[in-house]
Amino acid sequence: MPSTPPEGSPAPADGSLPDSALNGIGSRPFGIYVHVPYCASRCGYCDFNTYTAEELGSNASRAGYAEQAIAEIRFARRVLGDRDLPVSTVFVGGGTPTLLPAGDLGRILGAIRSEFGLLDGAEVTTEANPDSVSTSSLAALRDYGFTRISFGMQSIAPHVLSILERTHTPGRALAAVTEARAAGFVHLNLDLIYATPGETEQDFANSLQAAIDSGVDHVSAYSLIVEDGTRLAARVRRGEISNVDDDVAADRYLQADEALSRAGLEWYEVSNWSLPGGDCRHNLGYWRGDDWWGVGPGAHSHVGGVRWWNERHPNTYGERIVAGRSPAQAREVLEDEVRRVEDILLRVRLREGLRVDRLTNLGRDVARRAAEDGLADPAELAAGRVVLTQRGRLLADALVRDLVD
Repeated sequence: MPSTPPEGSPAPADGSLPDSALNGIGSRPFGIYVHVPYCASRCGYCDFNTYTAEELGSNASRAGYAEQAIAEIRFARRVLGDRDLPVSTVFVGGGTPTLLPAGDLGRILGAIRSEFGLLDGAEVTTEANPDSVSTSSLAALRDYGFTRISFGMQSIAPHVLSILERTHTPGRALAAVTEARAAGFVHLNLDLIYATPGETEQDFANSLQAAIDSGVDHVSAYSLIVEDGTRLAARVRRGEISNVDDDVAADRYLQADEALSRAGLEWYEVSNWSLPGGDCRHNLGYWRGDDWWGVGPGAHSHVGGVRWWNERHPNTYGERIVAGRSPAQAREVLEDEVRRVEDILLRVRLREGLRVDRLTNLGRDVARRAAEDGLADPAELAAGRVVLTQRGRLLADALVRDLVD
């Protein structure tokens, strides 16, 4: 979720949605995201909506968070009415969700199951820091119905982890994968960060190989971004470390794509690779514009062209939940043209590509030039879809701007 929420209009206290948003609900996949905003410590590069115990003080406790999340799930059920709306994906993110006891995460999932139901074969993911899980907690999560787990590995190079201010040891993520597999998890992701100042090509090669050798069926790899307001940005500003080099980041991306592809993990989104059947279906729902309800402080939701975002601070969020009011800070009703543009922005990043008929005539001219310049696959374009080549993925942000102009 973005560090700063967008502008929007006031959201109704009862959470009610316009009829236009509720029309067709249930005909589109429906997911639930649960944001757990707690971390044991803050990584120097992170600008997510997260809080340590010291930052919250005594006014907000994670001990009562599960009940607040369950209350919002019940609120969502009332807002969405009695429509048959089984959940196809659940994603518990953060923060560090696994700072909560496994029983709390199980109760939250149980509330989703009782209020909405889960589709057969539903994907249920939790994120986890490698040092926030144990063999017993992983076994409990699996017993509660979680089917997928995503570990923040970032790197196995000690000096890279130090720059990022990660708390786990270089080998802990790999050990956590082994423990999760023993607990019964089949679908496992490792997150990597590349182009950290001081990281060498060999450092990243070692991290890639370690992720591949772990046997996970999904890897996400992201270039480090120095976000304003973070400790990392302050260190860059003071000249203690260098900023991210764009050319190095591009080289690392190619390195990741080639190594992961050789290992059988194919890209399905610009920054995500998986074995067959290992795609993150929840994230695909975001990129395809499906419906989802975001639970928790700062969580974003989208249903039928209406998007809203919750109060960010756990105290304010909790006060609204206790009062039985919508925790939404603001919302926006998306016009058709905005939805079309956002569809282009998101779908062009996918391996399945973007339908050419979503483009204006000018956009189609841009797509044809992209194919001529080697940025888009000519055969896919002839079949009516814009699918990026490897070089096109490197330039995806610039190309997308041209497609929507």
